[in-house]
Amino acid sequence: MNDSMSIPHLIMSASTVVQLVMLILTIGSILSWVVIFQRTFVMRRARRTHQAFEERFWSGVDLNELYRDTPAEQETQGAEHVFRAGFREFNRLLTKTRSPEAILDGVQRSMRVAWSREEDRLTLHLVFLATVASASPYIGLFGTVWGIMGSFQSLSMAQQATLATVAPWIAEALIATAMGLFAAIPAVIFYNRLSAESGRLLGKYEDFAEEFHSILHRNLQGRGDADAA
Repeated sequence: MNDSMSIPHLIMSASTVVQLVMLILTIGSILSWVVIFQRTFVMRRARRTHQAFEERFWSGVDLNELYRDTPAEQETQGAEHVFRAGFREFNRLLTKTRSPEAILDGVQRSMRVAWSREEDRLTLHLVFLATVASASPYIGLFGTVWGIMGSFQSLSMAQQATLATVAPWIAEALIATAMGLFAAIPAVIFYNRLSAESGRLLGKYEDFAEEFHSILHRNLQGRGDADAA
């Protein structure tokens, strides 16, 4: 390959605006890969944590014992966080009111807040991936258009325009589009994958909250029947 047509030479000889576009796309691509690896690790850990907690929860362990064994709320995540928030509110309201409806409403609100925090944690930085996925092709296209405009302006001042003189200008401009696609394609793929994974986990947390709410409801009914007897 002619040195004048090599990619490093084309990048170095590009106009300042096109080089700035390439720099932005390179930074966006690097940051998106950082987010991809970090979010993938978080999702994998969340799946393992949820599976381990559900196995223990449904093993028949006493809920008070399970609550005591769970870490502090700042260290919990997933269904464990939802359980701790709901059971803490359940124990707090149980000493203040004898209305099952008030207790269950309070528990449901606490679990909803915990679920919302888990949603924020799981979807953290996914907006950045979506932004890179949607904006990178347009940023690259802008660099291409700008480069082609510059090439035509230069060609207008040349006495003779041949393929040999036009090709480096066009190739230089098209590198920006290629870099835009290089940044956008992984971001699109992993944004969809991570969004789907977070949606599945949040659905599991919501199902757990409903099941736990039903357990507490039956618990309160049993206490009410015992008091009535």
